[in-house]
Amino acid sequence: MAAMGISRTVVREAVSALRAEGLLTARQGSGVFVATDTSRVPYRIDPEGLSSIEDVLEIMELRLALEVEMAALAAERVTSQRLTRVQEALGAIDAAIDKGEGAISEDFAFHRTIAEASGNARFVELLEFLGRHLIPRQSIRLSLTTPDEQRRYLRRIQKEHREIYQALRTGNAARARKTMRAHLARSLRRYKVLAERQSKKHPQ
Repeated sequence: MAAMGISRTVVREAVSALRAEGLLTARQGSGVFVATDTSRVPYRIDPEGLSSIEDVLEIMELRLALEVEMAALAAERVTSQRLTRVQEALGAIDAAIDKGEGAISEDFAFHRTIAEASGNARFVELLEFLGRHLIPRQSIRLSLTTPDEQRRYLRRIQKEHREIYQALRTGNAARARKTMRAHLARSLRRYKVLAERQSKKHPQ
């Protein structure tokens, strides 16, 4: 406190945050100590580290492993209320595209509603933890030269979103799994193409 010129409250909050990160441990009657088991430090993705195509490809592969089964569970457990939220999220993406916007937050919200429809709160928590970086086009600027090109690109993605929605609406888990896998696999291929283009422009 004396060295940094801060209050006891600030120190207490800092210690609490570091304990939550698994970096400090408290021993009753002894005090607070630096953790010796760093393997307990929570997993995190540093937003500052998502600056390259390679980073984005890794995130897309992670999403493939996660969201395909999430969509299947959502189809099995869908309710009219949950389906309405997915449909509303689709409409919000359409509205953003019509305005010429990137629809990044709306895209994230769509995938989040599917997580909610799965009925498993852990999916929601993990998507929230990954945050808006789940949608990689905000981290890597696509080489789209005109607003019309961007709009066409986003509408292709939106067509895939609608196929996922239809699978949820029919309660078909196998179809939901297939359409989500196809959607994410296509996105992965798009970014791989972009990575190849960039490597040709900037060979090492």
